[in-house]
Amino acid sequence: MRSKPQCWLTDMDGVLVREAHALPGAADFLQRLVEKKRPFLVLTNNSIFTPRDLAARLTRSGLSVPEAAIWTSALATADFLGDQLPGGSAYVIGEAGLTTALHEVGYTLTDVEPDFVVLGETRTYSFEAITKAVRLILAGARFIATNPDVTGPSAEGPLPATGSVAAMITKATGREPYFVGKPNPMMFRSALNRIEAHSESTCMVGDRMDTDVVAGIEAGLETILVLSGSTTRAEVERYPFRPSRMLDSIADVIELV
Repeated sequence: MRSKPQCWLTDMDGVLVREAHALPGAADFLQRLVEKKRPFLVLTNNSIFTPRDLAARLTRSGLSVPEAAIWTSALATADFLGDQLPGGSAYVIGEAGLTTALHEVGYTLTDVEPDFVVLGETRTYSFEAITKAVRLILAGARFIATNPDVTGPSAEGPLPATGSVAAMITKATGREPYFVGKPNPMMFRSALNRIEAHSESTCMVGDRMDTDVVAGIEAGLETILVLSGSTTRAEVERYPFRPSRMLDSIADVIELV
């Protein structure tokens, strides 16, 4: 049996917030982490926004999370590339969250013989940019994508996201991207390194079996599935793996901190 977690990772949408509104218990959960001096990170596959942007959005929803406690797929991607090829170059399709993260690890952004093509999420995918990415990959650039999510939410309904555009580029090039974000446990391992945590003493809270829970299991973490987001209790039965715990919401996690 594991002892009480000393460090925490938690997903954002469906766990702490839904449609820009804080979920019941989210503020108390974050406050308990601070009171108990538990190192924590809020994780998101969204690569559009910088941690500062996301911290401001959470503040507007009534949640206080410092930008240093937010870990995005863009940051994980930049961390990965900075380790793989320090001082490299990349052609980027994405927004400020991704370009800023790559600049901060010393990458040069260019469309002339880049080492990597890096695909992130954006609300303005252009045919010209996708065509450029295809040609650079065929010319030898390595293909990286921040996350495999095929759709993203909007007030009007689902939007094509990184995974969908990656599939288009793969069809045109025959090259599969390396996805850094969830469900790749690489994102969790980089998060653990960020807060100097060990997998044996860290818990992951998420609302999706196919990203949060499976990546947490593969990274060696205790996992908690909350049913306040995209997964129902009945859907859990379809998966060949199980979370360590299944709770109704983040409000039920507070006593475990």
